[in-house]
Amino acid sequence: MADAQAVLSALNALNRPSDKAAFEQANAWLQDFQHSNEAWATCNVLLLSEDSPPHARIFAAQTFRAKVTYDLHQLDASFLPSLKDTILTALSRCVGGPKIIIVQLCLSLAGLALQFPTWQPTAVAEVIEKFGRVPTSVPTLLQFLTVLPEEINGNSKIPVTNDDYKDGAARLLTDNASQVLSLLTMYMTASGVTPSVQSQIFDCLRSWVVAGEMNVEDIAKTPLLDFAFTALDAPALFDAAVDVICDLIHETQELDENMSVIQVIVPKLIAIKPKIAAAQDDSDQIRGYARIFSEAGEVYRLLLLKHPETFFPIVEAIGECSAFHDLDVVPITFQFWMRLAQSIGKKPSVSPLFQDAYKSLMTVMIRHLHFPQDPSTMNAQELDDFRTFRHVMGDTLKDCCFVLGAEHCLTTVYDYITTALAASSAAGVSVAWQDIEAPLFSLRSMGAEVDPRDEKIVPKIMDLIPSLPDHPKVRYAAILVMSRYSEWTNHHPNYISFQLQFISSGFDSPDNEVPAAASQAMKYLCLDCKRHMPPYLPQLHSFLATVGGKLLQEDRMRIYEAVAHIISAMPLAQAAQSLHTFAVDILTKLHTTVMKNSVLTKQEITEICDGLENLEAMLAVILTFGEELPTSCVNSAQEAWSVLDLILTKLAANYDVTERVTRVLRGGLRFFGTTAMPIIPALLMRMTLSYESSGFSSLLWIIGKVVDFCDEGSPAAVRDGIKQAYERGTGKTVLLLQQRNIRDMPDVMEDYIQLLLQLQERAPDIFFESPSFPTAIRVAIAALSLIHSDVIFASLTLLRSIVTHDCMDTSSTTKPSPKFVAYAAAIRSVIIDEATSLLANLLNGILNDFPQESTSTVITIVRLLAIHFPKELVVWLPQALDQVAMPASFTPAKEQLLTDITRAVNSGELDKVKHAVIAFHRFSMKSRDRRRVAPFEQ
Repeated sequence: MADAQAVLSALNALNRPSDKAAFEQANAWLQDFQHSNEAWATCNVLLLSEDSPPHARIFAAQTFRAKVTYDLHQLDASFLPSLKDTILTALSRCVGGPKIIIVQLCLSLAGLALQFPTWQPTAVAEVIEKFGRVPTSVPTLLQFLTVLPEEINGNSKIPVTNDDYKDGAARLLTDNASQVLSLLTMYMTASGVTPSVQSQIFDCLRSWVVAGEMNVEDIAKTPLLDFAFTALDAPALFDAAVDVICDLIHETQELDENMSVIQVIVPKLIAIKPKIAAAQDDSDQIRGYARIFSEAGEVYRLLLLKHPETFFPIVEAIGECSAFHDLDVVPITFQFWMRLAQSIGKKPSVSPLFQDAYKSLMTVMIRHLHFPQDPSTMNAQELDDFRTFRHVMGDTLKDCCFVLGAEHCLTTVYDYITTALAASSAAGVSVAWQDIEAPLFSLRSMGAEVDPRDEKIVPKIMDLIPSLPDHPKVRYAAILVMSRYSEWTNHHPNYISFQLQFISSGFDSPDNEVPAAASQAMKYLCLDCKRHMPPYLPQLHSFLATVGGKLLQEDRMRIYEAVAHIISAMPLAQAAQSLHTFAVDILTKLHTTVMKNSVLTKQEITEICDGLENLEAMLAVILTFGEELPTSCVNSAQEAWSVLDLILTKLAANYDVTERVTRVLRGGLRFFGTTAMPIIPALLMRMTLSYESSGFSSLLWIIGKVVDFCDEGSPAAVRDGIKQAYERGTGKTVLLLQQRNIRDMPDVMEDYIQLLLQLQERAPDIFFESPSFPTAIRVAIAALSLIHSDVIFASLTLLRSIVTHDCMDTSSTTKPSPKFVAYAAAIRSVIIDEATSLLANLLNGILNDFPQESTSTVITIVRLLAIHFPKELVVWLPQALDQVAMPASFTPAKEQLLTDITRAVNSGELDKVKHAVIAFHRFSMKSRDRRRVAPFEQ
């Protein structure tokens, strides 16, 4: 009773989440309690006591389920019968609810049955006998029979061998399937059965069907199949009936084996088809019918194609659901249309019925694409959802193209537009923009299916575009059509001039969406037609000079990308000159802006950031001209650096400016290659000074890129710059760690560790022999405490590379080089000083927050420590374990780890260190899975 009172007190604390400390303490205590042996008896008292409050009984039931899953080994086998009786007694007392307790106890009983071989042959019969005779307890029986297959097939945490699992599943499920089917049939047809029980019967039937334990052919011989279709007329049973029918259809996917059942199901499907037309005002019903017929269509699609005279009504029914006005329902049918189209594509010929079906589908999709007459009636979320849905519909239009051919589909859409234009002209009224925009959107969606060499319909569409209404939505859609058909334009370069003019005019639109579409179209036009675009480069240069300043930055940046695509296709000398022209324009503006005033305005700083982004965008496309740069590029690196150095000198404290400068520098280093070597010392010094003044991580990032750019043969000035950047950067990082919590600076940690990795790889003498090396390793060890996967992986990779370094290999018979002797001495010294902290962070990580993929690296590090420091490891390990916070339930695993590693080291069987760490990790994973869930949810 004392334990029961302690549980009640802890549960009461959980009901006061405002007291965070008490809540967390109570939660941790309850989780530890659930692991204990005492929990069995205590939860039995709480569950059976009439004085226990509801939340205590719920917790007790959940604990039984958890302990049956994880802790049955705590009980001697002789106690299993009494445990079974305890759960059955508790279930009998809970007849009538609450359901959460019944479910947890049923799950407990199912989990126990799988681990209780001697009970398995009679388990189901015993539960049926106990709960199946009285109507009031039948729901409890149905709940058990429902969860039994789910728990046996779905709970992989139950600790049974493969052979025991197979035998148990056969005894509990396969051997009882026929009896359960008869029982469900009897209950379904019993006098006075309620809709609630009938719904439970459907759920139970589904559970056994999905588990593969009930044959659909056997079910078809009972009244249950007929009743499922009849239940579609009962609102209380509709959803359950839909689920059952869908599962039964799904189980007949082996067509040849199930043809006799399919011949029973299909007439029933056709018989309910008229219900779709009758339910046009009920979205929920149409959703159910869409699920049923779409499932049938997918499963029977080969039969649809082979026997359309029999099965085509299923296609018609799906078409009716696709045409429904509720756009939440329509997508249910899309997978059917996609798979049917794929199947049609494999056939030499198909019935014209299917072509007609896809023609109707295309018309329906274009109708669904229409915006409402008044789009302002949609709120922001509805508008966003509709736009997303339009792109999904676009995929279905591609399916139509696949079946009907792109030429037919595009011709249909072209006729749709011209008809709408002619009708409005004849009536003397303006055509509704929705009637033009929707088919234009469909043209955009179907663009991927169009032959780039088409000479029939695409030219007509392009020629039609100038005559379309001058509405922002229409202009937006038309420009994006051009964007999508840029590959076609590449094969028809005579359209480039017209398209370039049409796209450029979009930048004058006051609607922000139109210039955005124009910039995107410009980018793709220049990307796909770049071989034809060099003559238009002066026009783009003039455009940027005159109009560029009026554009939004995102649109302007896309145009610079477009220019870069053109330059990338030009002969080298011309390309270099063109790039120089555009880059100098940007750099000149940057220089002018930064020199304007001693203190720049927010707008001026934004202009600098924008210019840097544009330069970066061009470099990201062009990448490099190769190892031998044209003569015109020789001095460009110094010219560009002089401007960037000036910007960073003046604005190093501005985060956005610094980020963009470093990204431009990365592109510049890639572009110039070794030509940039003369500026590297000055660049490193500027990055170092800027990092010391600002602490921005991007400066460490670019230093790391510079280190990767160099090697041990680099000029002395460069290597001296790297050494200073390493040592002064380490000093600044340590200072930041003293001023801020490490968890608040994952970006700095990641870029600093990445810098260390580059140093270890490219400049090991600087890395290992520097007085900053011990400090750097301490920072790397501390970084393991961050809950940040990239930082953890980087730190573990660095630490592994250190303990596995060739200098630590003492097995070689050759005398190590003086450098290797110095490296090894530095490594041994820092590991001896930091080993306890390293081990504590490694063990804490695999216990808590390390990604699963990092475990092998942790094992490697610990195993290497055992190889290089065997005597020391058995001293370090208990000290490290004492620093790791663990629940009381971890004590056995902790002691086992210490015992196993000590034994492995003392016996010289160091490979067993690996197995010890793996065993500890597996225990922690199992406990983490269990503890991840709060007591009320377990």
